[in-house]
Amino acid sequence: MVQLEAHPLLDARWFITTFPAPLGELGRIDPLMSMLSLTATAPLTAADGVRSAVRELLRHGGYKPTGRGKPASEYLIRAVSEGALSSINAAVDACNVASLHSGLPISVVDLSRAAPPFRIALAPEGTSYVFNQAGQSIDVSGLVCLFDAEGPCANAVKDSQRTKTTPATTRTLSVVWGTTALGGRAQATMEWYRSLLEAAGAVTAPA
Repeated sequence: MVQLEAHPLLDARWFITTFPAPLGELGRIDPLMSMLSLTATAPLTAADGVRSAVRELLRHGGYKPTGRGKPASEYLIRAVSEGALSSINAAVDACNVASLHSGLPISVVDLSRAAPPFRIALAPEGTSYVFNQAGQSIDVSGLVCLFDAEGPCANAVKDSQRTKTTPATTRTLSVVWGTTALGGRAQATMEWYRSLLEAAGAVTAPA
């Protein structure tokens, strides 16, 4: 389902999730929210070296992962430590739990709002997209991204508003942005992430 273009550092994993009902009907999953804590017991921890390895991955194509352009996993750590992260929906909450504890950025795309074919590749110079409801844009030039038929729609920094989940979402495509510098972490993160979703009643499958 996803074509991966050659990249010397990328160790990406992806899968599809089907939820038993639209996300807006599922509501908050309390066991997931209890894991959105830096002190929660988890099978993975964002140990020393994860942050620098992820940043090095994103620098490969010329992107600068600093300031507001830092990896989403770093934002999560800060948001959780400040108590600024609330429940969004089951899809995003599970993503946030897996990303927080693994230290790897993760993207979630609503498959009803994206158009195949999908591929993962570096975004060319001058590429940008809107990433929030306020209409703010991010320049993703040189950043490894997930593309659908309409262009880039997700990456390790900020996903596109165009393909984000909504209360009507029932199927998603998730991408774990791992790096070869952290051998096995992407696979372990994906497996745990899938188990979190399945415990919440969803069905996951390879994409």
